[in-house]
Amino acid sequence: MALTPCTDLSAARWLVDDDQPWARLVTTGPAGFPAYARLRFLPDPAYPGQHEADVVTDDDAPAEAEQLRTALTALAGHTTTPGDCYFCVWEGWGRWLTEVFPAEVLAGPKVEVPGRAFHLFRGPLADFGPEAATAGWPDPAFVWPADRAWCVADDVDPHWAGIGGSEAAIAELLTTPGIDVVRTTPDEAVPFYR
Repeated sequence: MALTPCTDLSAARWLVDDDQPWARLVTTGPAGFPAYARLRFLPDPAYPGQHEADVVTDDDAPAEAEQLRTALTALAGHTTTPGDCYFCVWEGWGRWLTEVFPAEVLAGPKVEVPGRAFHLFRGPLADFGPEAATAGWPDPAFVWPADRAWCVADDVDPHWAGIGGSEAAIAELLTTPGIDVVRTTPDEAVPFYR
């Protein structure tokens, strides 16, 4: 895998400088995209207060990581820099990180927004494929290409990932087989499981 740790965090400055409330930033992504969507890993709650454990899904439903990779594959055609992308991995993954990354990487500088801190990696979008899952990599909290044509925000708490991008990118996601994507806006009240 060609993803390498970044000690220069300037590529993530747009996240750090985003003035949205932190919960919106980590669940929807940075402000300013023409269109937004949610990649739903589970259907939205059917009623207020529903627990995530109460959701009945198909046994053959794709895992979150597989759905995320499907979305990233679709988004690869909507950037001029698919070979140069950034991946923020949440420091809170704990032991999963220590099993995958050397101590000097984990001790390095972190991208910090209120409520979250991330390790920053750089590499081709294609390198975050199935082999990343096999290597034990946790899903990234943010993924974006160097040209910032789009951004995926996949926080640990909600049952979806937020995606900002062009109208064409979001339109393609809405019709991509194997994933459940719905349009949203950054200020839309979205449902959460209890």
